[in-house]
Amino acid sequence: MKFKTIIRQKAFWKSVFWLGFFFLLVYNFGVMFFETGGIHPSEFIESKIEEAGIVRFLLAQLIGGFCYGFILAFGQFHLNQKKR
Repeated sequence: MKFKTIIRQKAFWKSVFWLGFFFLLVYNFGVMFFETGGIHPSEFIESKIEEAGIVRFLLAQLIGGFCYGFILAFGQFHLNQKKR
């Protein structure tokens, strides 16, 4: 299946969103646990905002989640089409 036909599917973009979203949840909980020594969301968010600023933090999260979701979803859709 070609690139354009994959990215035109509505299901592909749903997969990108959900894979990226769950990646960010798992990643941020892992980082939070190791940086704060437990589950302390307020400390974690304050430290990230102080380090890089809120815009940079949110932008990095969105870009990272999108890239992860896009790569995994594209791989899944490509493999599913190869099997057919």
